Amino acid sequence: MSDAPRLRHQVCFALYSASKAATAVYRPVLDELGLTYPQYLVMLVLWEQEPRSVRDLGAELGLDSGTLSPLLKRLETLGLVERHRSAEDERRVDIVLTEAGRRLSTRAQAVPQRLAEAAGLSVDEMEQLHATLGKLTAALHHSL
Repeated sequence: MSDAPRLRHQVCFALYSASKAATAVYRPVLDELGLTYPQYLVMLVLWEQEPRSVRDLGAELGLDSGTLSPLLKRLETLGLVERHRSAEDERRVDIVLTEAGRRLSTRAQAVPQRLAEAAGLSVDEMEQLHATLGKLTAALHHSL
């Protein structure tokens, strides 16, 4: 079976392995912040812009409401976000940061650097990797 596909040549496996390794590096760093990786992603979106509707958060992160709702509930229990029903459209729920949620962004600024250090990559290499992965993701979404 010398012509069979080899695991080590598969981009999908390289991406899977890199994702698992990156998440493992993030875990202790995020533990210091009291966040899980999915909660960290939600907070990143909110630190960029708030308020955000639950629908917008789900679209940005590629998460359905069944996955996102428990995340938001937990972040609310932690005192980092609040949910508010929109005055313009009662069907829409907006998510806003609390003061504690805003303060957490300062402590979270070191998270990307910790990954780069663990990977032994320069800022330029991390930026190139990010650009390449973005290009790959966009092309794959476009092909669906």
